[in-house]
Amino acid sequence: MTELLTSAPWPALRRQMVAILRGITPVDIAAVGAAVIEAGFEAIEVPLNSPDALLSIAQLVRLAPSHVIVGAGTVLTPVQVAAVADVGGRLLVAPNVDAAVLQAAAARSMVTMPGVFSPTEALAALRAGASALKFFPASVLGPNGIAAIRAILPPDCPVGAVGGVSNADFAAYMRAGVRLFGLGTGLYPAGAPAAEVGARARAAVEAYDLAAAGASAPLT
Repeated sequence: MTELLTSAPWPALRRQMVAILRGITPVDIAAVGAAVIEAGFEAIEVPLNSPDALLSIAQLVRLAPSHVIVGAGTVLTPVQVAAVADVGGRLLVAPNVDAAVLQAAAARSMVTMPGVFSPTEALAALRAGASALKFFPASVLGPNGIAAIRAILPPDCPVGAVGGVSNADFAAYMRAGVRLFGLGTGLYPAGAPAAEVGARARAAVEAYDLAAAGASAPLT
């Protein structure tokens, strides 16, 4: 039996937040990407169902500082994995668990976060070498649902909440042990100008820091 490869480990980001720029275009990627990075995001994905997504990813790779990880979302095939890696993408996010996709990404030393919804899917993703798990849509499971599934996962497994999560939800998820979040339309409504996205990104960073401080405060 062939031994499965393991993806690159999830990076030690200052804030465990991924900016999801669904619908971004190559015309807007530089300004919007810069605004998000300046606000404090260190992980950005451009979903492949965005217009000319690979061109946007390539541009973002060139402008992002080395500590910022850039890649693609909605990656569904090994061919797409190769295309993302070829333009410099290091992050792969998927809505599902596909062992062939995860193994293709691991072979290119990419960081991977497949979408899961159940204990079966979560464990299958880890067996296939995932770096982190994306519980999606998190708004359906809620903090309690994710916490229940976390109980059967390795304690050091990075767990993310994506889908219907807003700044106001960070504290509840953090109390359930979640520290990783993917922010989509609440951060970047397709076509929004860079100034607006920057303001939304700064608000998210502020909310994250406040929630993280509360989650780490000792009980009294």
